[in-house]
Amino acid sequence: MTVFSKASLNPNFIPRTTVKVLVADTIGGNGVQAIQDLGCEVVYEPELASKDLAKRLAETQAEVLVVRETIVNEAAIEASPKLALVVQAGAGVDEIDLGAASRRGVFVANCPGRNANAVAELAWAHILACDRRLPDQVIEMRAGQWKRKEFLQAAGLHGRTLGVIGLGQVGMEIARRAKAFGMSVVAWSRQLTEEKADAAGVHFCANIVNLAKLADVVSVSLAVHEETDLLIGEKFLNALKPNSIFVNTSSGRVVDEAALAAAVRGRGIRAGLDVFAHEPDKDDAKFDEAIAKVPGVYGTFHVGASTTQATHAVAVETVRVIREWLQSGSAPNCVNRARSTPATTLLSVRHLNRPGVLAHVFYTLGQAGINAEEMENIIYDGGEAALARIHLNQTPSEEQMNTIRRNTNVLSANITSIVRKS
Repeated sequence: MTVFSKASLNPNFIPRTTVKVLVADTIGGNGVQAIQDLGCEVVYEPELASKDLAKRLAETQAEVLVVRETIVNEAAIEASPKLALVVQAGAGVDEIDLGAASRRGVFVANCPGRNANAVAELAWAHILACDRRLPDQVIEMRAGQWKRKEFLQAAGLHGRTLGVIGLGQVGMEIARRAKAFGMSVVAWSRQLTEEKADAAGVHFCANIVNLAKLADVVSVSLAVHEETDLLIGEKFLNALKPNSIFVNTSSGRVVDEAALAAAVRGRGIRAGLDVFAHEPDKDDAKFDEAIAKVPGVYGTFHVGASTTQATHAVAVETVRVIREWLQSGSAPNCVNRARSTPATTLLSVRHLNRPGVLAHVFYTLGQAGINAEEMENIIYDGGEAALARIHLNQTPSEEQMNTIRRNTNVLSANITSIVRKS
């Protein structure tokens, strides 16, 4: 069975001028072939080290970069003047310098939710391993020791409370599985409301410290954001119940590892970690982080999304993102598009669909020192007329509006104030 077929990509799609795509990590199935079937030239270097990425982008002059774990820093983003799209073949984008990409006008897109089941499965593997101390039992057994008595009294999960921090797609999958274990779920997320929590079938928690006090097990699945850096610190960890379980499958950046180590040592917390604050950027590298050596901390090698099912789904979505960008010039799942702009005024220009009309509008605005923050040009059936909707950072004067209207192909031009949502 193949992951893709040319027919599934779009039989009517005619590729534009050949686009060069650098794939700097492994992608699932025959994803590379599927990108080639879009008419792209693919440079496939899955073993490329992060430190060599800028050099290869400069050499290849790639327009599209596909990564999974490779670090994409400012130097890499600036290395290829042609670079227009970075696709994260996964959900997390913390290894990509979003600020540098935004300054260079480079789309950064991800594949959210495609690996949610895989990450949720590993989160639950950690929860169960912590409860039953499975890694410790394996170590003793491999050492030739039979220590059944030491492991007889696991707390168990039925009837206890799971706290989910970050109720996105991964968090939702983790919460769904909790119900199969007979657990109640409390949740906190930056955008979560009581109404959204009720719809998701979980209990709303107003802040993470309260969640820590309520939960017997905590699972973190936060999206990386400046507001979540070191969010899980000493105050939160001290609020956890003694001997509770803490699992993180999101990002090492969200946890104060020194405070977590202290909680594990001093309060009997057991921790299952798939992510760490400092991870090697290549395989078979030395990993000597203090948190990984603490008894009661069980680690995996950042493999939450690494199942055949997940890599298949992510590869399909990666190809879709590139295809949409090729066809429309915009990127689905874009994570670095501005949520708001300084625009204060909407200029609506109905016009005949003729060359030079918009050039006339923008020339008039430019002469007045008015900047267009965003715009769209809607074409009506038949292609005879269009509507340009232009967001401006200043309000044009009546004289400037009259100048725009004097163009014979302009049917009408009006301005309205932009009302910002609180």
